[in-house]
Amino acid sequence: MEDKEQLVLEAFEKAGKPLKTAEVAKLTGLDSKEVSKIIRKLKKEGKIISPKRCYYAPAK
Repeated sequence: MEDKEQLVLEAFEKAGKPLKTAEVAKLTGLDSKEVSKIIRKLKKEGKIISPKRCYYAPAK
C-alpha cells in the first residue's frame, strides 16, 4: 500500500465517523482530486465503504 493510501485510511480511523472527500483532503493535506482517486481505489479493494452518499468510512 502506498504512503498516501495509508494516510487516507488513518484519517478515517482517527476521525471515528464517516467523512467527505474534502474533509479527508483537509486532514491529510493532500489535494482533493488525489484523495478522490485514492478513495475510489480503496473502495474497490474493500478497505472503505460508503455508508451514505458522498461519505466514506473504513470497512470493519
